[in-house]
Amino acid sequence: MAVMTQPEPDPIGVRRRLHHEADVVVVGAGIMGCAVAVALGKQGRSVLLLEKSLKEPDRIVGELLQPGGIAALEKLGLRDCLEGIDAITVRGYEVIYYGEGVEIPYPENADDTNRKRPEGRSFHHGRFIQRLREAARSTPNVTVVETKVTELVKNGDTGQILGVESQTVGKPDFYFGHLTIISDGYASKFRKQYIRHQPIARSKFYGLELIDADLPRPQHGHVVLGDGAPVLLYQIGTHETRALVDVPENLPSASVKNGGIKNHLRHVVLPSLPKPVQSSFEAALDTGALRSMPNSFLPPSTNKTPGMMMLGDAMNMRHPLTGGGMTVAFNDVVLLSALLHPAIVPDLSNTPLVLGQMSSFHWRRKSLTSVINILAQALYSLFAASDPPLKTLQLGCFRYFQAGGSCIDGPVGLLAGIIRQPLTLFYHFFAVALYAIWLLFVGGAAPGSGDGGGGRGGQYAPGKEKGGAWRKVLAAPGNVVKGVGVFWKACEVLGPVVVSEVRS
Repeated sequence: MAVMTQPEPDPIGVRRRLHHEADVVVVGAGIMGCAVAVALGKQGRSVLLLEKSLKEPDRIVGELLQPGGIAALEKLGLRDCLEGIDAITVRGYEVIYYGEGVEIPYPENADDTNRKRPEGRSFHHGRFIQRLREAARSTPNVTVVETKVTELVKNGDTGQILGVESQTVGKPDFYFGHLTIISDGYASKFRKQYIRHQPIARSKFYGLELIDADLPRPQHGHVVLGDGAPVLLYQIGTHETRALVDVPENLPSASVKNGGIKNHLRHVVLPSLPKPVQSSFEAALDTGALRSMPNSFLPPSTNKTPGMMMLGDAMNMRHPLTGGGMTVAFNDVVLLSALLHPAIVPDLSNTPLVLGQMSSFHWRRKSLTSVINILAQALYSLFAASDPPLKTLQLGCFRYFQAGGSCIDGPVGLLAGIIRQPLTLFYHFFAVALYAIWLLFVGGAAPGSGDGGGGRGGQYAPGKEKGGAWRKVLAAPGNVVKGVGVFWKACEVLGPVVVSEVRS
């Protein structure tokens, strides 16, 4: 007679569930938290993943994953999280400058014999998060708990972080680990205590969900440029398209006195959009929910607190214009899991060794993250141009894209997280600046700059005006001064962001 025996309980799992003890405590089950919990769990680490609400989140950013992010997702074994969420293939961008468009496809993969162009994905943020949480729940060694973390537990003598205090169904609770990872997002409640930098936000994205919008170029993200700040349009489902409108702080047309943000969207933004999109945008404005989110910049910081790491948007943010946040997060997890691999760090209680790996993480991640951070801030400055030198740079950027070839492959390869070479970024940025200066001399003035000849998105055609050659000669000294101003402005845009990356 066969005797049925119950399997022995997993003692480490019991410690997580009953005693709330693990190798790693992760605070925040978002993009970063789920990915790092899965990666460390697969390495055999015992992980507690804590989240204040496991309901599907509803956000207006974190909806476009660049090709470099998908590549990292595959390395983490999480590629299938993009399935079953009605995700849309993204093949590149369409930049629309005063009604004139240029396609910017992702560059061909030189390592692929088929020369296949990489693809991104866009989707509803909440659906993707829920798939990541399902992956975390199904990963061995990971326990997901719904609890609201309120405090970090610290050793009063050494300053070592031992774990967290939380509220579970209104009752106090505690969770302990050798390493506590804080990934509680852009509004992190622990950032001020452990990071000297704080986010800077000079604008907000106001988001609408358009239904059955007719985009000029399907399967592409759209950037609409004109007299105001940029507008982003990208499909997030079979019938849904996200519209994100950048609104700088203290914008007069969005003031309460002038009718508020809806007045700005209806009378300033709506007329600037491509004609096929206007009806769905107006319908969403009439009936849809309007939500906002700050566009923050936060330079990265080295984690120096023993027993604790701060990751994701809690530690580093850039303007979401380029959609680089999730690409940074997944690549950070790939790097971090390699640095903390049990073959290198057998015991996470070895604090000096873990701190050394944190320092390595900070500097080694820069080959990608510094490129995405700098590019996001620089492009936003150009795309939200508010003075003549910036408008000249904006025009130069658009004409540079129109040149095609390496003039688009390089910049979009950087944006996509495919090219990880900061020098390539500097090359293209200053090539744009020099091209913009050259346009000054041939008559390609920026709209609204007061220089004449540009029109709304047009470029001055040499020789069409009577006495055009003499006008160029007479204008040359003034254009030299303007050219110097444009180059100086380019340095002003890039310099502070580069410095923040180097000194952080």
